[in-house]
Amino acid sequence: MNLEPMSLFWLALTLLAYLFSRWLYGRTGRYLLSPLVLVPVLLLAVAVPLHTAYADYARDTQWLVGVLGPVTVAFAVPIWQQRAMLARHWPALLLGMLAGSLASIGSSWGLAHLLALDDAVSRSLLPRSITTPFAMPMAHDLGGVPELTAVFVLFTGVLGALFGGVLLKVLPLRTPLARGALYGVGAHGAGVSRAHEVGGEEGSVAGLVMVLTGLLNLFAAPLLLHLL
Repeated sequence: MNLEPMSLFWLALTLLAYLFSRWLYGRTGRYLLSPLVLVPVLLLAVAVPLHTAYADYARDTQWLVGVLGPVTVAFAVPIWQQRAMLARHWPALLLGMLAGSLASIGSSWGLAHLLALDDAVSRSLLPRSITTPFAMPMAHDLGGVPELTAVFVLFTGVLGALFGGVLLKVLPLRTPLARGALYGVGAHGAGVSRAHEVGGEEGSVAGLVMVLTGLLNLFAAPLLLHLL
C-alpha cells in the first residue's frame, strides 16, 4: 500500500467522512445524509478541485477493497442464523430471487443497448443489483470493469433504498418476509439498512436474501457469459 502523504490524506478523509455522515444520519434520520449518499459527495467535493483521478484515489485506498474478502466470508453468518426460516420459505424466496435477478439483468442489458454503451460498460452494468463483494468478481468474470460495477451498485442501492418505502405503500406486501425480500433483492446492502429501520425481521430477511441473491448470480455468471 502506498504510504505517501496524499495516500494517507485520502485514507483519513474517507474514514472521517464516513464517521461524520454516520453520526449525522443517526442524529437526523434523513436518508440523503446517510454514508452511502453523503460520503461520495464529500469526497467528490474535495477530489474535483484537487484534480484527483479515480484511479489515484482507488490506489490510495485499495485496502478498503481488500476488506471485501472477509466481508464475503462473513456473509455466511446470516444464512446460518436464518436457516430455519430458509427451510420453511425456500420456494418463495428462490422464486423471488430468480424473478428479481432476471428483471435486473434483463433491464440492464436492454438499457445498455438502448443507450448504445460499449461492450465493457454493458457487461459492467449487469451485476448492478447484487452487493459489491459479489458484483465485482461477477463483473470480472463477465469481462466488465469491476470498479465501474461498484459505482453502478452504489447508485442502484441508493435509489432502491430511497424508493423502497414508496413501493411498500403501493404494493400489497404485508408480511415481513415479503417486505424484507423486496429490499434485499432490489437494493442489496443499502436496502438491508433500510429494512432494519422498517423492522427487525424485515432486516433479517433482507440480509439473507441479499446474500443468497449474490451467490445465485455469481454461480450463474458462467451461464450468463455463455449466453452473451
